[in-house]
Amino acid sequence: MCVPQTREAEPKLAPTDQWVKDFDFDGFTVDMKRLGDELEKNQGPADVRHLKKMVMWSNACGLIGMLTMGLGINPIAIIGLSTFTFTRWTMIAHHTCHGGYDKIHPNKSRWNRFKFAVGSLWNRMCDWFDWMMPEAWNVEHNNRHHYCLSEIEDPDLVENNLVEMRDLNVPTFVKWLVLPGLVSTWKWFYYAPNTYKELKLAKWRKEGRKIPDGVVPSDAVTVRVLLSGGTPFYSFWEFFSIVIGPYLLIHFFLFPAPLLVLGEYLGTGHAMYISAVKNLFLAELLTNVHGFVAIVTNHAGDDMYRFKEGCRPYSGSFYLRQVLASVDFWTGSDLNDFMHGYLNYQIEHHMWPSLSMLSYKRSQPLVKDLCAKYGVPYVQENVFKRTKKTIDIMTGSASMRWFPEEYERKFIERDAVLEAAKKDKRKTVLLSDKCMEAVQE
Repeated sequence: MCVPQTREAEPKLAPTDQWVKDFDFDGFTVDMKRLGDELEKNQGPADVRHLKKMVMWSNACGLIGMLTMGLGINPIAIIGLSTFTFTRWTMIAHHTCHGGYDKIHPNKSRWNRFKFAVGSLWNRMCDWFDWMMPEAWNVEHNNRHHYCLSEIEDPDLVENNLVEMRDLNVPTFVKWLVLPGLVSTWKWFYYAPNTYKELKLAKWRKEGRKIPDGVVPSDAVTVRVLLSGGTPFYSFWEFFSIVIGPYLLIHFFLFPAPLLVLGEYLGTGHAMYISAVKNLFLAELLTNVHGFVAIVTNHAGDDMYRFKEGCRPYSGSFYLRQVLASVDFWTGSDLNDFMHGYLNYQIEHHMWPSLSMLSYKRSQPLVKDLCAKYGVPYVQENVFKRTKKTIDIMTGSASMRWFPEEYERKFIERDAVLEAAKKDKRKTVLLSDKCMEAVQE
């Protein structure tokens, strides 16, 4: 008697995931790797000139703010100072600390990921002075976030970091009431302590230190955590004295101090200094809001995917995840890109983190076309629409998608096969070279 063979049932896919069924994983991997190689080869003096242009624009904003901050509370000073702080981080420090200019900038002693803003307080003040410690941000963002994107180990995963708010049993409008305070203070309240936690955690792991029982490394550390129960990774005093204290004292109080002398000379007393301090604090609120809208919204929304397992860097799975868990905003002119902090090319940046800003502008239409070719969802929307989608995730009104688990494993396994084949090919080439050398001898 013949027993009919049963075929393994295809995993059931949600309507939004149907594209993955016929996805050409190998072709996508080859094309994205080829494009990344071409982009890197084509970088040169034009990218450096573009960087200098953006630095000039950023510095101009800072200069306008600095020259007007003592003239009473005024929007010119607030916007100028806020935009300088925003662009110095998101454009200048961000892409330099990723190594976007390591190979092409002639000044290797400064415009290099291992030199820029790190090593001393002086370097931090000259290159990128903000609430976050640059060394801590390099670990948290450049390593943990980029190579664990939308996994539970991603320290910037909004859905995980806001789980308390999401699960809070109160009407949604009550959660909305909390948002203005959160959005206008998030850099020092959440980001500075959490990036420092990732730096300390990386050191613990390197030293082989055991994480205490009950401590979940992926849980965010905020100022509230430090003031309530604390964290085993560092004390509040260490955090204040090393990370946020220098910025608080120097940026808000010592930086405008020359206005005390100028005020005495002009006969206005302390009025100019007090106005400057007020403008600096108001600019701080504005740059937090600006940063929230352009940064936090990059990877949140009910159309963004989450993943259960890690993957090999620069593999097919890696490239796919950067597209599926990132969003581009509107792109185009330098002014538009400047006001977005060049974070409107988030998909391209995550695929190849160590390229220049100009390379992302060049690559965006090419990546979008390749995604259309392979049927991969490519999300590009107005930044304010993405802000609403992010807030829905924060408040629990919506949830992110989980990538189909069967296909996640399948693609990771395929990555391993392709990597093994590449190594075998490399060995074969080396063997053939040796044979040719033997023949020539």
